[in-house]
Amino acid sequence: MDRRNILLWASAVPAAIASAQGRYNVVYIMTDDHTAQMMSCYDNRFVKTPNLDRIAADGVKFVNSYVANSLSGPSRACMLTGKHSHKNGFTNNEHGIFDGSQQTMPKLMRKAGYQTALVGKWHLVSEPTGFDYYNIVPGQGDYYNPDFITMKGDTVREDGYVTNIITDKAIDWMENKRDRAKPFILFIHHKACHRCWLPEMKYIREYEDRTFALPETFYDDYEGRPAAAAQEMEIGNNIHMDIVYDTKMYSPGKQTRLTDSYLSMIGRLNSRDRADYDYFYDSLTTDFERRNLSGKELAEFKYQRYMRDYAKVLKSLDDNVGRTLKYLEESNLLDSTLVVYTSDQGFYMGEHGWFDKRFMYEESYSTPLVMRLPDGLNARGDIREMVQNIDYAPTFLDIAGVPVPEDMHGVSLLPLLEGKHPKNWRKSLYYHFYEYPAEHSVKRHYGVSTADGWKLIHFYDDIDHWELYDLNNDPQELHNMYARPGMEKITKRLMKELVKLQKEYDDQDALKLNDSFKGE
Repeated sequence: MDRRNILLWASAVPAAIASAQGRYNVVYIMTDDHTAQMMSCYDNRFVKTPNLDRIAADGVKFVNSYVANSLSGPSRACMLTGKHSHKNGFTNNEHGIFDGSQQTMPKLMRKAGYQTALVGKWHLVSEPTGFDYYNIVPGQGDYYNPDFITMKGDTVREDGYVTNIITDKAIDWMENKRDRAKPFILFIHHKACHRCWLPEMKYIREYEDRTFALPETFYDDYEGRPAAAAQEMEIGNNIHMDIVYDTKMYSPGKQTRLTDSYLSMIGRLNSRDRADYDYFYDSLTTDFERRNLSGKELAEFKYQRYMRDYAKVLKSLDDNVGRTLKYLEESNLLDSTLVVYTSDQGFYMGEHGWFDKRFMYEESYSTPLVMRLPDGLNARGDIREMVQNIDYAPTFLDIAGVPVPEDMHGVSLLPLLEGKHPKNWRKSLYYHFYEYPAEHSVKRHYGVSTADGWKLIHFYDDIDHWELYDLNNDPQELHNMYARPGMEKITKRLMKELVKLQKEYDDQDALKLNDSFKGE
């Protein structure tokens, strides 16, 4: 019997027998807006993340890991379906509703005898399908005393900090609610590190003695990049990064565009925690107002507040990853479980003067991805092949012995986890962002990036602008090489690769925008 037939047979046998045969469990931990710059196994300039680093140290770290659409809901849809946004139907957060009737990886895992569970952030509007168990936060969720939606449709407010509660619920499901005779896949989806970075109370004073280095590109002038100039996510701009909502510099009566939202969020604190919260931030606000900052001084003050609060939120997240690993180890599950940690996309930590994501530029296009491998998967260290979040679904199916549907765009990473380096591994990736006009005003764009360090981007809709970058010599993407003399050959090659991928993934709308280039 060949391997494919064995896998087909394995997916059909009773679940208890399959579990006894050693089918791996999967624990998939995904955060929101966590970027590689703020994960010390990738970049140790800013913070230490010992528990996240442990996953990489005991397994693998992907150093060329990317997303297909740098936005929360669309990224989740790509992960669940193994397909680009134009095929799974969830292209943007503003108007998207995920079609839960379509084929998804959890449904296929469940059909093959796996238990499927989801705890935390869903953010796809429709009710989750394909899960034996879920307990999710509404929309973005809240950091303090958050609400959760149960499978009965009830909304229940829980006491505590959201990162701790999500971990509590995930561990409780593994300990008390699952069928121990079956293998499982558990999705732990954290709200952290999403805006507006409200810290756990025990860490509210952390990092206050730190001055974070300003990124080299903080004062980028966006020359030759009109789409970059048109965005609305600049830290130094008080409309883009709200002085109350984002940096918490609030005094009674101070009204900004987002003051009411901020007060609503911190209004969820109990009276004791609220008093401590106000005492801490009120003292900072008093000093801030006394200084009457403007210009560069104000921008750099906001940057420090942003970095400190983000780091505080991340510290709780790292703690809870450690709790999850400890549970798996103490329950003798660690060596039979693939533990995956990633984020829904990257994020700007002041690069180009920004926060948020959306662009195909490296900081938000890339995403951290580390895996602790179970017994039998022998890869260790850095994996340099290009991977994308559409690959997660086929990987989990392949590891479970479930045939990967031919209509999935992603490819299984199992060969890489086995320590192999296939010669025919992909040499390019496709990206498409749709959410415009919308929050942060990032233009619609699509593009291609290649394993040899080139990137071509087309911004379209109310703009028609191309950008070309040589990442080997310009990793910060400051110098648009498109249409410069001497770039004709590389531009033609990338155009051809872009059209090839658009045809392969059947992105007809994008292809129509390329009609002037036939790619032949």
